[in-house]
Amino acid sequence: MEPNRDQQHLPGPSLWPIGFAIGVACVLVGLIISWPVVAVGAAIAAISAALWIRDSTRGYATPVEHEPETRAAAPAPAADGGPARRVMTEEETFPRSVFLEGTTLGLGALIGVGVTVPAVGFMVAPAFVKQHPKNVDLGPLGSFPEGQFVVATFIRDPSLGEVSRRTAYIRNNGTSDGKPSFTIISNRCAHLGCPVQPNGPLFDNKKKVETTAKGEEVTIIPTIPAGGFGCPCHGGQYDQEGNRTAGPPVRALDRYEFEIRNGHLVLLGTYSVAHVDGTGAAAKIRRYTLAGPGQPVDGIESWLYPLQPPH
Repeated sequence: MEPNRDQQHLPGPSLWPIGFAIGVACVLVGLIISWPVVAVGAAIAAISAALWIRDSTRGYATPVEHEPETRAAAPAPAADGGPARRVMTEEETFPRSVFLEGTTLGLGALIGVGVTVPAVGFMVAPAFVKQHPKNVDLGPLGSFPEGQFVVATFIRDPSLGEVSRRTAYIRNNGTSDGKPSFTIISNRCAHLGCPVQPNGPLFDNKKKVETTAKGEEVTIIPTIPAGGFGCPCHGGQYDQEGNRTAGPPVRALDRYEFEIRNGHLVLLGTYSVAHVDGTGAAAKIRRYTLAGPGQPVDGIESWLYPLQPPH
């Protein structure tokens, strides 16, 4: 009986696809939280993929032993009626089915990469693009009386419209080392991000609306937060320097950086604050990179808190 020449041994089950999937998952998670996680995931995926390919192609790389052919090939008749000539056959060394399978998988992989890479890029790229905050001109220094708090409301990014409207509590501290000093506190609660309010009166009858050189409006309302600031959502309380005094917040209120430009107060980026020692121009601020609401920035709690996406 003639042996079956097309019979091949299929590769056995492998766990390397699971390792490859774990590596890819680590890469995607690492793109959000940390570059070292990306490196570890890429290494796991590369090693698993190499071992997976090795196991999958082992059956094709090792030639299958067959019993030698014992039956002679039928002689082919000669064209001129002479003696029959023996037909020389050559065994196929690379089956066509294997070639078609590899080509199909390769084209599928290229199509998958072409579809997946743009989608993943749009999802994760914004986290790594330098997103510089828009500088905001709050108007001339004369709009901020020394020693008095005002509530400033402004549009952070005009291209986004009302969704970027922000509020800051600003106090002119006078001068420190010959330079103007300001306390500029964000109204975002350090607990869950609710807007905190002054624990004191607002003087709406003294409201001023400044129009900047770019045509943006800034509303300034004097206030006296004698009791500091409070969050109406969950009862968080802060003193006039933004330090937490009661309630669930885990740190002080965030603050704005600023600069004086052509006699105007200009807001820059924001940063988080663990605690403020002292008051006014003499305050010592323990500042950190901007963190999300509810995230501790110092102490053991900050070590135990999950890694956060880049801001």
